[in-house]
Amino acid sequence: MNTIRNKVLSFRDERGWKQYHTEKDLAISISLEASELLENFQWRTSEEAIAESNQNIREQMADILIYLVQLADKMEIDLEKEVFSKLNKNAVKYPVITKEEVSK
Repeated sequence: MNTIRNKVLSFRDERGWKQYHTEKDLAISISLEASELLENFQWRTSEEAIAESNQNIREQMADILIYLVQLADKMEIDLEKEVFSKLNKNAVKYPVITKEEVSK
């Protein structure tokens, strides 16, 4: 995660863009890129979308992560720590169900 973070922030800083990146604008950009990702799947099956738009799907996913890393930096959030924390919280909320429990 640190390698990605460092590369994204260096790219931004080399271009002097940090001054324009408010929390609001970064959050909007994440939403816009997520919408562009969804557009690849509109009116298609998952299989069709992936076959026809695989490269664009990959690029939109990367754009989302790039903006998310910048938002986390702006808000001084350790994304890796937050991901692990959320996974632990979800593990409690959604415990693993064994085959025996399913068949009851």
